[in-house]
Amino acid sequence: MSSDALAAFSAAFGSGDVDAIMALMTDDVVFESTGPAPDGVRVEGAAAVRAVWENLFGGGTRSPRFSEEDSFYDGGRAVLRWRFDWLEADGSPGHVRGVDVLTFRDGKVAEKLSYVKG
Repeated sequence: MSSDALAAFSAAFGSGDVDAIMALMTDDVVFESTGPAPDGVRVEGAAAVRAVWENLFGGGTRSPRFSEEDSFYDGGRAVLRWRFDWLEADGSPGHVRGVDVLTFRDGKVAEKLSYVKG
């Protein structure tokens, strides 16, 4: 296993391609969202996680875009620092910066724990 899986995952998120994102996640994937504060929401299983991404990229957020700021991979664990941009209802831009702590198994994301600044 190399950092190739991390690069592919980051690229899939950057493109907003839900099928590509899910192809890089295990069937039993666990995702913990950034909100609501303080702990976010824990979602388990590919079908439930897919629903989160479909909402995010399919219309739940206006013009969503993730971009990678930095990342590193070491022995099945990775940290991905990102920026998420979107448009508010009035058309003004919004953004947050955050970090994902990822666990990989067999070349796929098995756990994605997300945290944001502020």
